[in-house]
Formats: sequence, structure tokens, C-alpha cells
Amino acid sequence: MATLSADDLRTALDTLANWHGDAGAISCTYRFESFSQAIGFMVRAAMVAEKADHHPEWTNVYDRVEVRLTTHDAGGVTMKDVALARAMDTIAGA
Repeated sequence: MATLSADDLRTALDTLANWHGDAGAISCTYRFESFSQAIGFMVRAAMVAEKADHHPEWTNVYDRVEVRLTTHDAGGVTMKDVALARAMDTIAGA
């Protein structure tokens, strides 16, 4: 899978409300009302990621989940990252 051009990446980021990044990766921080909600989000997102065989780099601290997406095999951001970002936004209710 090819990495996104700079223009395509800008266009994609314009459609993703809380995401930012560059050719190397896109990132987002989600905040939830509780630790349980944050972990619930991670479990639901993990199921989507596993099905897509595309796994996020992420951390959780209490009510916050920080996500970084990149396609390692391609060496940057691809449509796989954009698709997973959109799915995560839907799961989070963003």
C-alpha cells in the first residue's frame, strides 16, 4: 500500500476532527468520562484493528487514550491509517 501524498494527507486530516500529523504518522488524543470508558473504547477499537490487520500504537492513562497510526510496512501514513482513524472516531462518538 502506498503512502499518502502531502495533499492527500491534508485532505484526509481535514475530514478527521481531532487528528493531526505528518507523512510519518497521524495522532489523536481521546478523553472519556472514566477509566472504564477509555478501556471499553480500546477493546472495541482493538477488535476493528484486528479485523483490519492494522494495529495502533497507543497508551492509556486513566480517562485518556493517545493513539498514533502509521503503516510500518509502507513507511508512513496510508489509507489504512485513515480508515482506522475514522473507525476509532465512530467508536468514540467523536
